[in-house]
Amino acid sequence: MPERTVVPRNYGITMVMDKGLSIPEVNNFLSIARPHVDIIKLGFGTAAVTPNLKEKLAVYAAADLPVYFGGTLFEAFLVRNQLDDYINVLKEYGMRHVEVSDGSVTIPHEEKCKYITRLASEGFNVLSEVGSKDASNVMPPYKWIEQMQAELDAGSSTVIAEAREAGNIGIYRGSGEVREGLVQEILTKIPAEKILWEAPQKAQQVYFLNLLGCNVNLGNIAPNEVIPLEAMRIGLRGDSFTMFLDK
Repeated sequence: MPERTVVPRNYGITMVMDKGLSIPEVNNFLSIARPHVDIIKLGFGTAAVTPNLKEKLAVYAAADLPVYFGGTLFEAFLVRNQLDDYINVLKEYGMRHVEVSDGSVTIPHEEKCKYITRLASEGFNVLSEVGSKDASNVMPPYKWIEQMQAELDAGSSTVIAEAREAGNIGIYRGSGEVREGLVQEILTKIPAEKILWEAPQKAQQVYFLNLLGCNVNLGNIAPNEVIPLEAMRIGLRGDSFTMFLDK
């Protein structure tokens, strides 16, 4: 079996998207999946409408599991010229990680990098997302590479390759098929351990496991898919059974 990294991981990360789990559901989820989860994203703007948010965050904190709010919430504050308010919200809720994205609003890239630098200087671990949620906005590979490198240089610890929760945008075609040429060109310039690939669909997860091995960083994983993904990472699922036998 391939050698899997263990929590706390620097690579081989599984990011889970929580789109509104209740506190009992979080407890149940963590009771079985905690060893295989590295970070939680409260999807899009759900944090703003989640009752008992502090209590829910406390459950994740007790499990020593980092959490961050979805990038859409960052954009919702930014488009209203309320970045300072957003930083205050992050501090109020004890958030140590923050996502900077521009999937729903247009931000000049130089300006986006300044936000990354500012948030990093405030002590946040910045994850920045590259790629648009607009299917008509198809960036050429060189632009993905330029933006990812600039954001890492600005202070991001990790760059996230956009796919949305459905996995049908950004690094994927509308059908969910991987834009293989794009992915492989990105990897000629950006270190794989610095990229978190959003891969909510099983076929997408299989692709990246086959391309980059069991310790590829994968995100937007549904809570009930964590155990199946972990089994697949080490060749204990039909889709990956022969993947690591000769390695």
